Order: sequence, then C-alpha cells, then structure tokens
Amino acid sequence: MKQMGTWLGAPSAIALFVCLCAVPAVEGQAPDNSRQNQGQTTTAQSQSNAASDRHTTAKVRKAILADRNLSTYAHNVKIITRGGQVTLKGPVKSEEEKQQVATDVANVVSADQVNNQLTVKQ
Repeated sequence: MKQMGTWLGAPSAIALFVCLCAVPAVEGQAPDNSRQNQGQTTTAQSQSNAASDRHTTAKVRKAILADRNLSTYAHNVKIITRGGQVTLKGPVKSEEEKQQVATDVANVVSADQVNNQLTVKQ
C-alpha cells in the first residue's frame, strides 16, 4: 500500500506570507494628532469622578450615539464633564455635523453648559 503524504510547509509558508504582508510599515511615524494633543488643558483625565458628572457624560454619550445621521467621527468625540460643564473635543466631518452634535448635547444639558471644541476634519 502506498501512503499519501502531505506537505506541511505550504500552509505555514502561506500564513507567514500573509502575516508579513498585513503589517503596515509605520515604524517611527507619529500619530496624526500628536501636536494637537500636546498642551491641552481639558483632557480625558480632567473628567470628574463625581456621580452627577459621570451620569451626565453617560447621558450625553447615549444622545450622540442615538443620532444615526452622525458619522463615526462624531460618535467617538471626547466628552469631558466637570461641575456640570460638558466639553466636547475631537474631529467631525463637517460644520453641520459639529452643530448637530451640539444640538444633541443641548437636549441633555442646557446649551450654556456646553463647551464645543469640536474641529472639522479637513
């Protein structure tokens, strides 16, 4: 009887080739917004740990995510709440989207408590 053999090297070679091709060459490349993030006074670490501020942040996030007309950029904006004051940071796709996010947030807290620092992605 003749045994049928398999070549075990083929799948390993293919997997190695796929892994090497899938890794982007970004060594030494700085993130796009590194300069923008340096020297910022209001950051995610500025978020208050007070229960009311955490609750407000959660409600604001929920309101933004509920708006299906917003882009992924808008759904992922930073929300920082301190003493009831809500700061919005991050990029959005257009000036209209920036205003829509502010409107969505103003439905949760009063508009005078919103510090809209969103930027329009170029």
